[in-house]
Amino acid sequence: MLKNKLAVLAGAAAAISLLAGCGGDAEAGGGGPKLALDAALPTTVPDGVKIVVGDPATQKALELSGQIDKVSKFVQFANLSGGPQTTEAFRAKALDLGSVAEIPSIHATWTGLKVKNVAAKYRQDALNHPVYQLGIAPGVQVKTLEDLRGKKIAYSPGQAQGALILKVLQKAGLTKEDVKLVELPSTGDVYPTALAAKQVEVAPIGGVAIKRYLTKYGKDGGTTIQHGIRDDAGHLYTQTSSLEDSGKAAAIRAYVAAWAVAQVWIDTHPKEWIEGYYVKDQGLTAADGQWLVDNAGHPDISADWSEGIKRQQETIDLLAKETKNDPIKAEDLFDLRFQTVATDAIKAAAK
Repeated sequence: MLKNKLAVLAGAAAAISLLAGCGGDAEAGGGGPKLALDAALPTTVPDGVKIVVGDPATQKALELSGQIDKVSKFVQFANLSGGPQTTEAFRAKALDLGSVAEIPSIHATWTGLKVKNVAAKYRQDALNHPVYQLGIAPGVQVKTLEDLRGKKIAYSPGQAQGALILKVLQKAGLTKEDVKLVELPSTGDVYPTALAAKQVEVAPIGGVAIKRYLTKYGKDGGTTIQHGIRDDAGHLYTQTSSLEDSGKAAAIRAYVAAWAVAQVWIDTHPKEWIEGYYVKDQGLTAADGQWLVDNAGHPDISADWSEGIKRQQETIDLLAKETKNDPIKAEDLFDLRFQTVATDAIKAAAK
């Protein structure tokens, strides 16, 4: 377990070190006077401004769609994403903007970082298009959430998978004391491997790992069950210090607009996305790519964040109780100045 944790930290440190070596210091490349967090967002990116963005999937979508020139003048991409890596990069002042799920902005705030979500994406018909399923180890009998009582469950605090497990236990009427939480990093194939080895009996697995787990271990009795909880939140988030730089704030606004159009392109060009990203970039098969596209359904990008903020508050309240952290207001984690930036860009691109 310790070896896995050290590997995750080492990977994050290596990515951050690489950024620094490439001139990826997020303190550099700003422009213009300090901007108040309630001031109108500037709409013109000054010459010379650079922001460092950890959003590899959108980078590839912009390249495949021929839209990369819209951001290449002011964006330096970093090959990292997800909570642990982006949080460490923020602390190292090596990143301005990261692509994450629901939990990182909450966890970052509890660890002293001042951050804001500036874009929000969900899934249409989200309960039928979950990000994760609960993987069940071969030979273990779990058919319903109530069957989780007494089971060894993989748990990753500070990440979406860890929060999902707490929500699942709450839905099942169970507490942490009713199960055995086994702390493991949710990177790579750690969870499927732990299930196969029966290091854990239950683990949230997502993406193509679901299909591969069932293909590889289904014959031995490995299964998955649905958890019936919304787990589809996706955000771009940034440190408030970047938003207080008027030049960077303009660049972040422009990137959010490009990001939104890229999400629509992915949705409307599934064949190109499967071939260009899943097959050529990620090394998956076309069948795996098609499964991922089908499983994800269609994006939901709204000009009204109120429902998403409400769900995030429910997550915060649960996590605060379970982790003994102070409650925070979900609305404070969102920069509402960006609420219509994505949808306005989508509408403009459709004309």
